Amino acid sequence: MSRAAVKITKVLVANRGEIAVRVIRACRELGIATVAVFSEADREALHVLMAHEAYPIGPPAPAESYLAIDKLVRVARAAGADAIHPGYGFLAENADFAEACAAAGLVFVGPPPGAIRAMGDKTAARRLARELGVPLVPGTLEPVASDDQARAVARELGFPVMLKAAMGGGGKGMRLVRSERELPEALRMARAEAGAAFGNAAVYLERAVIEPRHIEVQVLADAHGHIVHLGERECSIQRRHQKLVEECPSPLVDAALRERLGEAACRLARAAGYVNAGTVEFLMDAERNFYFLEMNTRLQVEHPVTELVTGIDLVREQLRIAAGEPLALGQADVRWRGWSIECRINAEDPFAGWLPSPGTITRLRPATGPWVRDDSGAYAGCTIPRFYDTLVSKLIVWGEDRPRAIDRMARALAEYRLAGVRTTLPVLRWIMADEEFREGRLSTDFLERRMPGWRGEGDRLRTIAILAAVLAEYERLGAGVSPSAPAPAGSAWRLGRLPSWRRGR
Repeated sequence: MSRAAVKITKVLVANRGEIAVRVIRACRELGIATVAVFSEADREALHVLMAHEAYPIGPPAPAESYLAIDKLVRVARAAGADAIHPGYGFLAENADFAEACAAAGLVFVGPPPGAIRAMGDKTAARRLARELGVPLVPGTLEPVASDDQARAVARELGFPVMLKAAMGGGGKGMRLVRSERELPEALRMARAEAGAAFGNAAVYLERAVIEPRHIEVQVLADAHGHIVHLGERECSIQRRHQKLVEECPSPLVDAALRERLGEAACRLARAAGYVNAGTVEFLMDAERNFYFLEMNTRLQVEHPVTELVTGIDLVREQLRIAAGEPLALGQADVRWRGWSIECRINAEDPFAGWLPSPGTITRLRPATGPWVRDDSGAYAGCTIPRFYDTLVSKLIVWGEDRPRAIDRMARALAEYRLAGVRTTLPVLRWIMADEEFREGRLSTDFLERRMPGWRGEGDRLRTIAILAAVLAEYERLGAGVSPSAPAPAGSAWRLGRLPSWRRGR
């Protein structure tokens, strides 16, 4: 398994947005030159501006640009790159891409193709977990071949059931099915979404765990047989099965449970021949029983919370491992200090079913201050395209404990200003103030359970925003209101609360 170390001097980043910027920054600190690639929609994106070199790779459609393996390999060789970092999403968990890199003499900054296939195929990963005795949610160990088979399996498992993409993650191709009547349409939609996102429409079924928590464990493995885990992350705050708020550690996990989770994650990684950074995901019930969910054979979006609590730069470690170097630490060297929370700021309208909100960012002032980190691929004047994921930036904070981390995040979100597109900022601000969130009473249906009481507030804020916009336009046209006139009783201005259009919604 061990391999000789190689020197990486130039890396092509086969991705876009904030993760491409994140990788470029890590490379700069290591003195490694960087190559960006961009579609026609990303010509003026931040990762393009930051890299040492940048090359066009085609039209906006991912299949013709960021998913085009031949183009990426060709550009990497032409630019003289030694390695390719896939980021997350797109081709990050594509074994064919890893093989194409190796065939072209390029280092793939990720796991070997065999490990990607072993764990990237979710049904194959479930079979491996069963062999190792890691608890599983009851379900199929193979993709369902037909609607009739899916119906028979669902009847045997009992509704509700969960449909999941066999080749991918991130909530794509996932559907909760509450009754047999919903199954045919859910299958059609799950297959279509999985096919579009991962190039493979296969889906499998699991029994739905009611009000579970989503807990994941970060692992690092080198090519010399060393594996460590860096503890867990709580990722239970989700919308449409996609994460919105993550934290490290989990308020539910104590030291003994962390050891059990970490041991199971490392055992799975070792059995799969895993090398590089990866994440083993679990569902956990109210009794703190955990069940293997899947393994993401790539860097996770939420990796910064682990970095802030452990002090370990995961992208730097990815590059070191890819170069053949052994891990610089053992399990006994891993220490967890304090608490970290990440909020995903997406260009979505939470008032309209989380619909994407592409457009031009007209104003952007990220939050700053002590122990506040903003991982972003955006700037004022840039355009959020309609072709890709809606993530604009990730706001991450650290605190000495969970209450202080929450207070710091609340302060940072209050400072954050973003205009031109609708974002998840109003929801994130509300979550930080929510009593159940502060008490750590979390589950993957947290927003569905708590949002009904919040929507009315959202409607009230929208009404205030409309009234404020009308008054502003009235004043602009010259009919203005006397600045000395008293504010109407109960108005947002008098209460010291800015209307939503001024709060960066």
